[in-house]
Amino acid sequence: MLNVALTKGRLEEDTMELLKNRGYGIEEWESKGRQLILQDRKKNVRYFLVKSADCLTYVEHGVADVGVVGSDVMEEYGGDYYDMLDMDIGICKFVVAMPKGKEANYESGHLKIGTKYPNVATKFFKGKGFDVEIVKIEGSVELGPILGLCDAIVDITETGTTLKENGLTIVDEVFDINAKLIVNKASFRIKREQVMAFIDDLKGE
Repeated sequence: MLNVALTKGRLEEDTMELLKNRGYGIEEWESKGRQLILQDRKKNVRYFLVKSADCLTYVEHGVADVGVVGSDVMEEYGGDYYDMLDMDIGICKFVVAMPKGKEANYESGHLKIGTKYPNVATKFFKGKGFDVEIVKIEGSVELGPILGLCDAIVDITETGTTLKENGLTIVDEVFDINAKLIVNKASFRIKREQVMAFIDDLKGE
């Protein structure tokens, strides 16, 4: 049996739709309620739902043979696994946003940057040679500059609508994000045939 860790939240629905289109049985998923572990007897696959950062942990430690996770999470947390497939789901991007009218301050000196992704933000601004202070925010990052906690934010956006609704404007783009298929290194040796069949199915081959 192939054990597959799937990321809760924004990737969950897209991933299950992709699996359904590739002939995988997701009937249990469609009526799962609060279940976190589901069987696909049609393909001899077991899925379990985890938080994004935990997807990396489950795959790295071999509890999951493969996982579907956003490249944003991989960039923030790193890990020891194989990055096997770029997927055409979970498409969005990291951006820098500031209150509208403050754009001129972006390159003017020391900035406080609010973000859920301190490693991504630190690396980005270091590469630009900016002097910044990173403030870790776990909740609604958009509140940071509105309430004066920070000057700007680094966050994920798909359409930019939420930023606009909160009076923020994009002043820079960090990098594009998409879902990735990652594979445990030992599983790739032991279950290579099943892993590769799964990858080929997701690729539509």
